[in-house]
Amino acid sequence: MTFASTQVYAPTPSIPGELKVIQDATCTFCGCVCDDIELTVKDNHIIEAKRACVLGKAWFLNHSIEDRPSCMVDGKPATLDQGYDRAAQILTDGKYPIIYGLSDSPCEAQRVAVSIADWIKGTIDTTTSVCHGPSGMAFQGVGEVTCSLGEVANRGDLIMFWGSNPAESHPRHFTKYSLMPKGMFLPNGRKDRTCVLVDVRKTKSAKAADIFIQIKPKRDFEALWTLRALAKGLDLDPELVQRETGVEFAVWTDLMDRMKACKFGVIFFGMGLTMTRGKHANSEAILALTRDMNEHTRFVAKPNRGHGNVTGADNVVSWRTGYPFGVNHSRGYPRFNPGEYTTSDTLANREADCGMTIACDPMANFSQPAREHLASIPFIALDTKETPTTRVAAVAFTVATYGINTGGTVYRMDDVPIPLRPAFPSPHPSDYDVLTAIEERVKKILGVTHR
Repeated sequence: MTFASTQVYAPTPSIPGELKVIQDATCTFCGCVCDDIELTVKDNHIIEAKRACVLGKAWFLNHSIEDRPSCMVDGKPATLDQGYDRAAQILTDGKYPIIYGLSDSPCEAQRVAVSIADWIKGTIDTTTSVCHGPSGMAFQGVGEVTCSLGEVANRGDLIMFWGSNPAESHPRHFTKYSLMPKGMFLPNGRKDRTCVLVDVRKTKSAKAADIFIQIKPKRDFEALWTLRALAKGLDLDPELVQRETGVEFAVWTDLMDRMKACKFGVIFFGMGLTMTRGKHANSEAILALTRDMNEHTRFVAKPNRGHGNVTGADNVVSWRTGYPFGVNHSRGYPRFNPGEYTTSDTLANREADCGMTIACDPMANFSQPAREHLASIPFIALDTKETPTTRVAAVAFTVATYGINTGGTVYRMDDVPIPLRPAFPSPHPSDYDVLTAIEERVKKILGVTHR
């Protein structure tokens, strides 16, 4: 699989005072990647975003290009060529280079980042390692029964959300994909569906559910295995089930009856499941439950992904290395070991000696030991705006915003690739342009003559 340069999708400059309408633009704020947005642009500013949710409107309408240099070296403005040269030198001088982020970059740029990691024998990791990384591990051990969001909209008559709060994190999820759409086999839309929400607290999404089940905190694994046992027809102790899960046994038996009776069941699970006690074991349990349910009816499970192209990052890294995140190339071939090669760990353990962050801000959300070590090593940062990470980077590139200023390809949370239709150009280079220039210089330093 190959991609063309993002320059192919570069938008044309606006004529001053003229209104320009972009049909079927794609919102890259969250994993829903809604591709039916109509943008109105005037003087290189988006003034209207039809059909966008509250988060999407904020993403588009508040977008502005920062008036700052495209490149900073050691805190001082520099030319792009100077930045590319310094970046390549940093990455090739290191003994344990790391590359991290990628979730808010197009697939074309992600592909180049993986190539750089390969050339420098470094470690590449995505933000998946701190959100749905446990799911990526579980997919390898259990497998995944999956479908597209289009199938959910047309067929899903039992919709379950586990440890996920789409009303706040994915506002159009209900209306566009899961609960409200009138589908081919569900002509009455919401009236033809039953919605179940399982969580440790009553979120705003609970108002949209027909059934809300509040389990004990950190007891997702026990709850899921209760359902697995019921799916297999095993006898359970009702008192033990209630003590372990915090929910009456009759509630679980009623839910299982509904799950067996539906025609097409869907479980969307979020970080409330993957990043609590159990982690990858929780993900394995929900994937195994889905597999068990297919002995009775059609059932699928999908993670509710956050960032716009985090699913694309997993796909690109997977088809380039064989693993979704936390991949080390130090021996000349890819190795996968979460907890050892994931960025939060390589930094906290003071193993990395240089690196590059792309469309992420680890200085704002990593642990204190990881942040301290990152600040002590030379690294390159690519971002659309100034962040705590770009401020301490040896080389900081200000890049154009994907989906608004540059095009390319992103993956929706259901692994469907979506093209981007940018609205107006940016004076800053794209992620793809910066990474391609760095890769060429890395290859030159390493004496690589072939492509």
